[in-house]
Amino acid sequence: MPKITAIFLSVHIFAISSLCTLLAYAFDHEKEILLGLKQHWRNPSVLHQWSPSTSSSYCTWPGVNCSSNNFSISGLRLANMNISGTIPPFICDLKDLKVVDFYNNSFTGTFPVSLLNCSNLEHLNLAQNYFVGKLPDDIDLLSRLSYLNLYANNFTGNVPVAIGRLQELRNLLLQQNQFNGFPSEIGELFNLEVLYMAYISFLPSKLPSTFTQLKKLKELWFSNSNLIGEIPHMIGEMVALERLDLSGNELSGKIPSSLLMLKNLSVLYLYKNKLYGEIPHVVEALNLTVIDLSDNNLTGTIPDDFGKLTKLSELQLFFNQLSGEIPEGIARLPALVNISLFSNNLSGLIPQEFGRHSLLEGFQVASNRFTGKLPEFLCSNGKLVGLVAFDSSLSGPLPESLGNCSSLLMLHISNNAFSGNIPVGLWQALNMKFFMISDNLFTGELPTEVSRNLQRLEISNNRFSGKIPTGDSWRNLVVFNASNNQLSGTIPQELTALPFLTTLLLDRNQLSGAIPSDIISWKSLNTLNLSRNQLSGEIPGELAFLPTLVALDLSNNQISGKIPPQCSSLKLTFLNLSSNHLSGEIPSEFQNAAYNNSFLNNPGLCASNSLLNLNVCQNSSKRSTKFIALLAGVLAIAFALSLLLTHFMIRVPRKKKHRLNSIRECIFFHKFSFPESDILPQLTESNLIGTGGSGKVYCVPINQSGNFVAVKRIWSERKLEQMLEKEFEAEVKILGTIRHSNIVKLLCCISYDDSKLLVYEYMENRSLDQWLHVKKRSANAYLDWPTRFLIAVGVAQGLSYMHHDFESPIIHRDVKSSNILLDSSFNAKIADFGLARLLVKKAEDTVSAIVGSFGYIAPEYAATSRVNEKTDVYSFGVVLLELTTGKKANFGDENTCLVDWAWRYMNEGKAIVNVLDKEIREASYLHEMTVVFQLGVRCTDKLPSARPSMRDVLQILRQCNNPTCLWTRGYRKRESSC
Repeated sequence: MPKITAIFLSVHIFAISSLCTLLAYAFDHEKEILLGLKQHWRNPSVLHQWSPSTSSSYCTWPGVNCSSNNFSISGLRLANMNISGTIPPFICDLKDLKVVDFYNNSFTGTFPVSLLNCSNLEHLNLAQNYFVGKLPDDIDLLSRLSYLNLYANNFTGNVPVAIGRLQELRNLLLQQNQFNGFPSEIGELFNLEVLYMAYISFLPSKLPSTFTQLKKLKELWFSNSNLIGEIPHMIGEMVALERLDLSGNELSGKIPSSLLMLKNLSVLYLYKNKLYGEIPHVVEALNLTVIDLSDNNLTGTIPDDFGKLTKLSELQLFFNQLSGEIPEGIARLPALVNISLFSNNLSGLIPQEFGRHSLLEGFQVASNRFTGKLPEFLCSNGKLVGLVAFDSSLSGPLPESLGNCSSLLMLHISNNAFSGNIPVGLWQALNMKFFMISDNLFTGELPTEVSRNLQRLEISNNRFSGKIPTGDSWRNLVVFNASNNQLSGTIPQELTALPFLTTLLLDRNQLSGAIPSDIISWKSLNTLNLSRNQLSGEIPGELAFLPTLVALDLSNNQISGKIPPQCSSLKLTFLNLSSNHLSGEIPSEFQNAAYNNSFLNNPGLCASNSLLNLNVCQNSSKRSTKFIALLAGVLAIAFALSLLLTHFMIRVPRKKKHRLNSIRECIFFHKFSFPESDILPQLTESNLIGTGGSGKVYCVPINQSGNFVAVKRIWSERKLEQMLEKEFEAEVKILGTIRHSNIVKLLCCISYDDSKLLVYEYMENRSLDQWLHVKKRSANAYLDWPTRFLIAVGVAQGLSYMHHDFESPIIHRDVKSSNILLDSSFNAKIADFGLARLLVKKAEDTVSAIVGSFGYIAPEYAATSRVNEKTDVYSFGVVLLELTTGKKANFGDENTCLVDWAWRYMNEGKAIVNVLDKEIREASYLHEMTVVFQLGVRCTDKLPSARPSMRDVLQILRQCNNPTCLWTRGYRKRESSC
């Protein structure tokens, strides 16, 4: 018996020893695989703990998960680690691998077919990388897969039929790729819970009826994917559905009645389609929190059953053809936050209970046929941000309760029949930015104090009387429109101290006295209309110093005297000085057909020709005077030339003389008021203001009046490289043909034998980055938000022009804050086109080298050298993030990018307000800053096709500042990696 026991014990010990040997081998083998992966990916610093010398188990290494029973590797979770390269075949030597999560890295190549050998794989996430090509037709070899996320890559071809055979699949995320089509067999994935196929330019396709077989599906996101046809009538069989988004397609037909019977449905997005007919009136989807059916062709009435949706927070039905009244029950919904019903045919009284039962923020009912009064309780809970009710037939006084609505940001109730006085507190609402009440019957006087955040005050076509009061609280006004009222008195001097004013309309009032002469602070003014008043005195010559003025109307007043000759420098697209008492000769610059009707009914005016149908000036005495002046001028010039010749013969060294006379070519694009030969001697270190990759920039004085030009010397060696020659020619060719107020003006280009110069207009406030990021500046030297916003709009206007309005689209390729220059009024102008590139048809769309700056370079540009307009959109998005956060594009080290930081913050779902620049973060600016931050994030999407065009960006920015567009639909964040 002892012998048997000994034998058994020996066998047991041998077995344990063998098992330990096998486990040790397995452990070493898996460790070697991990180290091989690290080496294959060129040893990224983020994996520095993956080391053979470490004493800890590889199961503790970052991104490595091990099973609890045998300690074999079960998962590789390497999301957001900035790893690049390809996925090697030996990864599937990890036999127990169940999870591969490589979300948001920089992997390239085609779909790694070697992963098909990972037979135990259950979770595969390759989202937000740079994979290309088709998906494998045998992808169903991954038969245990329950989660597949390929979002935001560049996969092409058709989604393979085999994907419909992955019977364990619960989550399928394919959005933002370049697929052509998708199989109806996806409807056979009976365990599927989440299906995302949005933002894919599929060939026009119907939503397959087989999808209605997905009885476990909770989320279906199929927006902006070229769907056509009708919504399947059997969609009501998808009983688990919680979120449905089919927006932004070409769907037609009626909304299936079964859709609003889904008891689990909470979010419904069908906006921006071609749906017609009535909204189903029987609604049993009582869990609905969001309904957006806007921008369709829906008719009929709003269902009464919407009044049963006690969880509803957002109802968007605008841009349809709905009629009838608003159901009373909707006004009593306890969770309602935003309701948008504008641009329909709704009528009747607005239910008076709105705002009484919920924390109402947005109330938009404009462009309908409502009658009666506004609800009294709209702001009773103190959260109302915007009230938009223009273009209706509403009447009566405004609710007195609005006078206590400090949260109100915008009031737009123009073109109604409201009457009475404005509640005093409403003028002074703390956050009010847009006050638009034109075309009503309001009376009373204007207040001395208004909201200090007020930017737009539009009160035209009312019955306001009294004087125009102004004070410090008016300082931020951008638009002041008080046309056609009963205002009297003089134009107050304080009104001339509004630095942001762009539009001033005071026509058709009873104003008297002279136009104030102290108007030079109106640096941003582009439209001035003082017509049909009783103004007297002379036209102030200071008007000539308003650099952006394009429309001037002083007609039908009692203005006398001459037209100031300096006003001829204005670039006016509209001028009307008719029906005054002006006299003298019209400046020659205005004597052309464009101003035919600008000077009528001024008997004392004359012209030097008959083009304007005015009296011809009696100028015989002037001729003799001009002759004497001309003769004196000729003699003076001759004398000056003789002095200059003497100077050169005696004082100028031969070497210098040779240099100044060695101008090989000089091309002028604008009028030049100084000799080009004066420039080169002043390119000294004392005048140096900047150094770039292709040259130095100097500030050069051009005359005794303190004017300057900026001169870029792009090389100085005698032997010119061909690449630099081409760079010079490209910049000249582009800039010489551009005429845009947001693109820096090229005055001329000069070619010397040993240098080439570009002469630009000088920008007094230098570059944007110096204002945002230079630490050594005075405490008050910062850009407030209104200025930053105008800079963003200006740059967007310039880029939109380059991309969409120029005869051949232009790509800048190096948009960054240091290439955005600011003039004396902080108008933004894009500079440094040395890297720009004309997009001509059939031209190569790659470049030989990556140009641009770290933090601003679009990922596809860095990875493939391919460029298009979306490359600039990405860079502009970075600038928007800089403007809103105050951070640099690379605010940490070379691995800390503002874009990645912003995306991580968005994905974590944190409050955006916490990342906004504290230096300028004020309550009244938070909405605008938040929208611009979100736009910056959207512009920096890794997938170029997901970025908006610059034309779209410009429209969004303009709407952001447009009071009729305060609420935007929710921005969908990048999908998480889990």
